[in-house]
Amino acid sequence: MIPVGFTLQPDPEFLDLLGGVIRGPLDYYEIAPETTWRGGARGQLEPNGFWRRFAALGAETGRFFVAHGVGLSMGTGAAADRGRRRRWLRRMAEDQRVFKYRWYTDHLGATSLGGENVTLPLPLPMTREAVQVVRRRLRAMQRVVPRVGVENNVAYFLLGDAMEEPAFLRAIVDQRDTHLLLDVHNLHTMAVNFGFDPDRYLGALDLSKVIEIHVSGGTFSDGSWLPSGRVMRLDSHAAAVPEEVWSLLERVLPRCPNVKGVTLERMEGTVGAEDVPLVAAEVARLRSLCA
Repeated sequence: MIPVGFTLQPDPEFLDLLGGVIRGPLDYYEIAPETTWRGGARGQLEPNGFWRRFAALGAETGRFFVAHGVGLSMGTGAAADRGRRRRWLRRMAEDQRVFKYRWYTDHLGATSLGGENVTLPLPLPMTREAVQVVRRRLRAMQRVVPRVGVENNVAYFLLGDAMEEPAFLRAIVDQRDTHLLLDVHNLHTMAVNFGFDPDRYLGALDLSKVIEIHVSGGTFSDGSWLPSGRVMRLDSHAAAVPEEVWSLLERVLPRCPNVKGVTLERMEGTVGAEDVPLVAAEVARLRSLCA
């Protein structure tokens, strides 16, 4: 059976509402490490209350942890970012003693440009130089967590053609203990917005490198956001997993011989009491597929 996991969000209401799901039939928890840190008086990163809450949950349940970062900024090579990366890696080394992350993945993109935080991962130029930058970031993280990887990003503009990305990803993960986190909702979102065939995209990936699969839902943008009135698919993690994503998962899962986990994602602030049985049913459906 392939292990099934769930994301832990830094939100007390989310954790309380979904307490039964979180302590239910799961094998592991996924954490965005930066959500468990705060800045110290001397600029260092130190644990916050969620760090302690998640560590206690792991001790209580015996489940293992995996890390999925958003802010390491895999595509940033600027000298202005070196100090931030060093602080990040030092904090991760401290966390690894407690959480013993089985693997660390991050988004394929840049969240820090010239020392400025841009919050969401921006797309990278799909060049040989960008490949080398991302590979250096991964090798640095491997000194802390030996198994590392990148996630196929979701973006609303691209520096290149969407169908160039599989070759870009193949080049990045073509090294020892470097893997791909395949997010099927990201893929669905990109296919809808950019008008390509997701199965053709999957056919161009090296699926033997997939260590984890993400499953989530999303929403659509308000047509008034853009002058054209165009509606975009959003990777908001704010709704149930759509059937198109379940179908993608069913088609690709048997083709990933080395996958170690399938993770259900849901964003904090998007769950009410009425959503709890729906999330529980999604975990059960994942369990069935992963069996």
